[in-house]
Amino acid sequence: MVAQVSFEKENGFSSYFNYSTNLKIALALEYATKDLKIQVNDDNKTVQFVNQVQGQEFTLFNANAILSYAMNDFAGQDSEEYHYAESSLESFFRQQEIPQEHATVCVQKTLDNYLTSLEEPMTSLKLITFVNAFTLDPEQIIARFPNFPEKIKNAITLAAKHTPRSSKNFKHTGASKIATGFEVAAQSDEILPKDGERNIIITSALPYVNNVPHLGNIVGSVLSADIFARYCKTRNYNTLFVCGTDEYGTATETKALEEGVTPRKLCNKYHAIHKDVYDWFQIGFDHFGRTTTPQQTEIAQDIFTRLNDNGFLEEQSMKQLYCEEHNSYLADRFVEGECPKCHYDDARGDQCDKCGALLDAFELINPRCKLDNSTPVIKNTDHIFLSLNKLEGDIKEWFLKASEEGQWSKNSKTITSSWLKEGLNPRCITRDLIWGTPVPLEKYKDKVLYVWFDATIGYVSITANYTKNWEQWWKNPENVNLYQFMGKDNVPFHTVVFPGSQIGTKENWTMLHHLNTTEYLQYEGGKFSKSRNIGVFGNNAQETGVSPSVWRYYLASIRPESSDSQFSWDDFVSSNNNELLANLGNLVNRLVKFVDAKYNGVVPKYDPKEISNFDELTSNINTILSSYITEMELAHERRGLEIAMSLSARGNQFLQENKLDNSLFSELPKKSDAVVGVGLNIIYAVASLIYPFMPETSNTIYKILNAPALKINNEFNLVIQGEHNINKPEYLFKRVDPKQVETWRSQYGGQSKE
Repeated sequence: MVAQVSFEKENGFSSYFNYSTNLKIALALEYATKDLKIQVNDDNKTVQFVNQVQGQEFTLFNANAILSYAMNDFAGQDSEEYHYAESSLESFFRQQEIPQEHATVCVQKTLDNYLTSLEEPMTSLKLITFVNAFTLDPEQIIARFPNFPEKIKNAITLAAKHTPRSSKNFKHTGASKIATGFEVAAQSDEILPKDGERNIIITSALPYVNNVPHLGNIVGSVLSADIFARYCKTRNYNTLFVCGTDEYGTATETKALEEGVTPRKLCNKYHAIHKDVYDWFQIGFDHFGRTTTPQQTEIAQDIFTRLNDNGFLEEQSMKQLYCEEHNSYLADRFVEGECPKCHYDDARGDQCDKCGALLDAFELINPRCKLDNSTPVIKNTDHIFLSLNKLEGDIKEWFLKASEEGQWSKNSKTITSSWLKEGLNPRCITRDLIWGTPVPLEKYKDKVLYVWFDATIGYVSITANYTKNWEQWWKNPENVNLYQFMGKDNVPFHTVVFPGSQIGTKENWTMLHHLNTTEYLQYEGGKFSKSRNIGVFGNNAQETGVSPSVWRYYLASIRPESSDSQFSWDDFVSSNNNELLANLGNLVNRLVKFVDAKYNGVVPKYDPKEISNFDELTSNINTILSSYITEMELAHERRGLEIAMSLSARGNQFLQENKLDNSLFSELPKKSDAVVGVGLNIIYAVASLIYPFMPETSNTIYKILNAPALKINNEFNLVIQGEHNINKPEYLFKRVDPKQVETWRSQYGGQSKE
């Protein structure tokens, strides 16, 4: 009878046990006595030696005994060396993770005292000692014995073939193997337009300084602009993103009076509040400034003077409401009353917040002074008007061209067209206030520029505070495109008043290319109201303990792009648990944990052709990338986010259809390697697409992948290559208990869907 032996192929033991056992079996095959014929039994999955002697069959299960029997060498089994090899060295094999420093010391002791040579002839004892030491620290053994005997070389090759793969086969060195040319370009300290590149300047509507922004304010301007700016930068467009607080005007004076402080102190307080809110929401301004600066005064007065010199300003005597109670002319915002169009009770003298109509304070029904509720009287006073009627033709011509070339959002064009259809009239651009940019005319030295003439110039002055070379951005229309983001209530000032002012100076201004406006975000069926403690304001989001990434994701997913949308606590929690956790979190966690456990965090060398439908997969991903870029170029951010998450879903589908599991790793190693390599590159691509929406999440993924930020590419590329080392897995999101909804609803107002 020919003896039969089987290798250990089960994964229930440690990889060290499996390998040492199989190396001993391989050595038994190499060193078996000439009269012993041994055949390998591949059907058996556990170590076993079966032989028949004198008609009696016997079985051995211990690899040491099998090797000794095959060599017919049982000498030294009572020796100190055998005891050390079996009890000290083999004790490590029962552990899944070996304390390497301790193992190294034990191997060194073995080399010093027992394994002093590998010269033939070999004994079973020497081979057992060799195997146990080699399994624990192969590098140390190879360093001592660089040239193994031929039989040992053969046995090592055979053992590797029959031993199930484990993380032990992959040495994590921290190596980086990333294809170059796909990373996001670093920005210079001073971002300026570059010849031959796409130069984009992005602004979001300057938030008014005298309040805390609510979620509708955030998603309507700064978050929308930030998403687009991050998209542009991840496409490697040369991009500058500026914003700041709008600080002059009636509302600031009013709030300062209410709080008993100077306007400057009020602005300092709320500028810091705004900055803290935007920092927490991870709004990545290149510069966040303010309008109360010397540059604002200089640039605004220069524009005013040029308009005056060019004949586009005029004086008019106008009626103005005057409060006899505190002896002051009342600017529009100091007057409240009933809207003549929708009959809302709390309309302001310049605009109705309910219907959005722009008003004249005299149109209000039953006007009242905001400060003391007294009824104002009418008096005459002189003011400066911007002659929009003289600029109407040029404004209309510019609007028709720019809105088409820049593909403005629909509501932007509708609102502007409505203004132009009604015809433009001279508009007052001065006010009887103290807090503002002084009018640069002696007769009007006690008046200031109207905030809605002055504020839009803030984009320019804030850029001037960022760089002395601001004109390279703002007076360079041939090489720079201006993108602006805001709520729909701000449209006319950006599409009529500011462009009209630019045209009237007769200078070569960079003018609006793309305008992106939102409708209103409602809060659980109603309006945000700070006074009634209804709604989530910027500082409240941080109080919930939910990460900025989740807030950014949810707000982008309900961004009111073409109609009003609703914030809902139920949907907020669902988006975290059922979308971010179940889709994106699952994809990253599942694959990275698998690579960490099975490959020791090392990307194996892989051939994508091992995946049967790789060409189809690549085509699918390229279609997703193309659709994403098409939508994001037009700042269709809500759709862009949906597409980005569809790539994550495609990644999950890819892992499912290729059945990534332990069996694939052990039984189809080449396919497993390919699934891991391609899968990690899908995650890498997902990270680039979600970066505009969730920068913190993307940066965590980049950290896990040990890879630089990936630019958004037109096509799918295998940028992460074989032998690249990734880092330990981290959870991207935490589950939110749905019970928390009622707590938040009670705290911030709102109502259940039922």
